[in-house]
Amino acid sequence: MSELVERVDEQDRVLGVVERGEAIERRWLHRVATTVCRDPEGRILIHRRQEGVSRFPGQYNWLIGGAVEVGESYGEAAARELTEELGVRAPVRFVFKFLCDGLISPYWLGLHEAVVTEVLAPDPSEIAWCGWVTEGELRDAIGQWSFVEDGVEALRRYLAQPVPGGSGRQCSSE
Repeated sequence: MSELVERVDEQDRVLGVVERGEAIERRWLHRVATTVCRDPEGRILIHRRQEGVSRFPGQYNWLIGGAVEVGESYGEAAARELTEELGVRAPVRFVFKFLCDGLISPYWLGLHEAVVTEVLAPDPSEIAWCGWVTEGELRDAIGQWSFVEDGVEALRRYLAQPVPGGSGRQCSSE
């Protein structure tokens, strides 16, 4: 069964419904929702993708996410992907979105944050390994391991965001 997504324009307005594979093949804009998972101490979850997945096999990422389904908001998609990929439910908070000139296709990337307090149950068909790291450890890992290129661009933008209150970059679980 094919995955249907909304084809959108440069202002993120819906143009129609298409198969995600066709959107990628024709380089049509569509939407992707991602989440930065933090633990209560503020550490960030990173993971290595399985070798057999169709997109970015064996690469590391600091974002959990996937395509926004037809009629779904970025936030709904981000929360759904947390459950599908990590087996957890957590409130997500929208941080920003940007037009990503993705490695395999351009798309609108909606980035969210969530504080994850539940025990992770990663989907073994998607995630080979995961672990919690500090922002400094993540920066070091980006330079040493093969990370999804689109995620590296999102990290640059995320770290450039102003930190509320001037203290550590940690989202609220509210």
